[in-house]
Amino acid sequence: MPILPFLRSSSHLTKQNRSNTFNLFPLLSFSTTTAAAISEQHHSPPPIRVALTHSSGRGVFATRPIATGDLIHTAKPALCHPSLSAINSVCYSCLKKVPNSNSFQFQGVLFCSQDCKRRCNEYYDVEMKANWTAFDDYCRNRGLKYPFMVKRLACMVISGVSKSDSLDILQPANLTSDMILEMEEEFALLRNAFSKTSIADEHIAFLTKQWYISVLARIRINAFRIELVGGLYEDLLSSLVASVEAEAAVGNAVYILPSLYNHDCDPNAHIIWIDNADAKIKALCDIDEGEELRICYIDASMDRDARQELLFQGFGFQCNCSRCLQGD
Repeated sequence: MPILPFLRSSSHLTKQNRSNTFNLFPLLSFSTTTAAAISEQHHSPPPIRVALTHSSGRGVFATRPIATGDLIHTAKPALCHPSLSAINSVCYSCLKKVPNSNSFQFQGVLFCSQDCKRRCNEYYDVEMKANWTAFDDYCRNRGLKYPFMVKRLACMVISGVSKSDSLDILQPANLTSDMILEMEEEFALLRNAFSKTSIADEHIAFLTKQWYISVLARIRINAFRIELVGGLYEDLLSSLVASVEAEAAVGNAVYILPSLYNHDCDPNAHIIWIDNADAKIKALCDIDEGEELRICYIDASMDRDARQELLFQGFGFQCNCSRCLQGD
């Protein structure tokens, strides 16, 4: 059965006037890689703009009519990592499922192609310089997944393929004192692993406790759980609201533009993954010019009370979409 994403996060900020708008690409101009990734497969910018909404912070709006089933845009992840349960069956770089007969093995991990192996050579070389036993065991024993993503980002920054502030545009989660204490333990193990390598001090100067907590706070509510599916997009519509067990995920990924989409329990857009971690945002119905594009962060088949509790506990907001207001 095709399976679709379950949770992600929003940028719910203070109330702003919707007329305060800004163009997508100037907003993301800090990273030409990001701009190229979100407009991949488009000869011109996608038919959207980022603007401030009345009550939900930033949102994504249509700049022209969009028809049901249209591909709105694609997006490559700014950061991704396979889940521990899938690490021996998916590409370490793009999360594509890899049959044993087609895999390229390199230092204990799988790649789906020589291209993927080449793309992550630099940061994987950095990763292989350190002994991760203590850090990995700590995370595994506590069922933690997002610290592995921070580890990968740190390796990407050290190798020069990413910047230390690459996720700063995303809204961070609200953290409790207990969460921060746990993050401090993780950070100490991460920093200790790097400090015992031959990597020069200046290359890990960015790796402070504040940086670690800031990045992890953003990953916690902006990470998409990746479920890879087979077949055409049209085959997925019948299972649009399917939810899945966390263990079934092949990995997690963070994107820039898709993280700016706000939530609705009756969404007009949806994110899917076909072969790998490259996200495809599709229209679920006809969308008018100027209309806000919204996705559903959770399993939309749950009743209203369950949705409200999950959204509040997971993302810190009370949903006031039309469906919830009607008690559906």
